[in-house]
Amino acid sequence: MELKSSAYPAGGKIPVRYTCEGENISPALSWEDAPVGTKSFALILHDPDAPREGGFTHWVVYDVDSSTSRIKENTPRQGKVDGLGMQGKNDSGRIGYMGPCPPSGTHRYIMRLFALDTKLNLKPGAPHEEVETSMRGHFVEEATLMATYARKAK
Repeated sequence: MELKSSAYPAGGKIPVRYTCEGENISPALSWEDAPVGTKSFALILHDPDAPREGGFTHWVVYDVDSSTSRIKENTPRQGKVDGLGMQGKNDSGRIGYMGPCPPSGTHRYIMRLFALDTKLNLKPGAPHEEVETSMRGHFVEEATLMATYARKAK
């Protein structure tokens, strides 16, 4: 399984448009070669370099139907998104995508797509800890997309 974004290449720099210094919208994502046995997908965007224990989770998406192979740019910030699935709370306590906004230096932003053998059936707005706990034991495969960002202004 491979995860891609039309907004930036793997290992590349995240364009300002998708950050707190720009429009702060989610990038378009797509994947291919989903494994047999996939019942749903979950996606988590995490900054392991954030200056807090455990890093900072920027986006949580789950119960994405197994027939889906993309997420459109600028996903609405609401718990249930028609044609996509559910979104959880990021570490700022808000539902939906929160773009990169590192306080200093260059941070890595790791998008992880999980193919799962079940639907999680969690309510909209679940925090990433609850989503991650529910996924345990249900991984079929995982794909990652890492990119970096450093703020232009402070």
